[in-house]
Amino acid sequence: MKLLLTSGGVTNASIHGALLGLLGKPIAEASALCIPTAQWGHPWCGPASARRFITDGSPATMCGLGWKSVGVLELTALPSISQDRWVPWVKEADVLLVDGGDATYLAHWMRASGLAELLPALSETVWVGLSAGSMVMTPRIGKLFVEWPGAPDDRTLGLVNFSIFPHLDHEMMPGNTLAAAEQWASSVAGPCYAIDDQTAITVVDGTAEVVSEGHWKLLRA
Repeated sequence: MKLLLTSGGVTNASIHGALLGLLGKPIAEASALCIPTAQWGHPWCGPASARRFITDGSPATMCGLGWKSVGVLELTALPSISQDRWVPWVKEADVLLVDGGDATYLAHWMRASGLAELLPALSETVWVGLSAGSMVMTPRIGKLFVEWPGAPDDRTLGLVNFSIFPHLDHEMMPGNTLAAAEQWASSVAGPCYAIDDQTAITVVDGTAEVVSEGHWKLLRA
């Protein structure tokens, strides 16, 4: 897949331009499926925050960007229906918009639903992750970001070779400092990026590039 791994969504012109480059077409001509599943694994999230993600207004950063169409793909429901129904929905979508919450919970349901197994076949699909929706693609998220009690450890899908510390210096998350990120990185093997909500990482054919109008740091190459 083509990946756009964000901390806060499509929050500025540079990230928007990166999204257009990955899509290869205008947003108004692209169909999207949004995935709110990660929210159910995090204690800060619930029905109201899931609705905010899906309705995405002021300002629009994910579902409200002007897509040709937007549907909802709830991964926890997929094991109860035939793959003959939902696999075509995914294959026909140009982009998957994946919300935050708990990345270990999201990874669990990506595997349990069969979506993780399907990903290699989606070579032209763009994955746009927000926070945990980005972190799920990494090998590990660190114990700091595990909120789901059912998580056996901090491992996620490992489809990229680096880990992500999101929401760097966010005004509503006073603990997300660079010092905290550096301490977090010391417990996570491999390359680590700390990124704020004005930063994203694109990954195409295994090559990662940072897109930013904010601040970020590669904590370990």
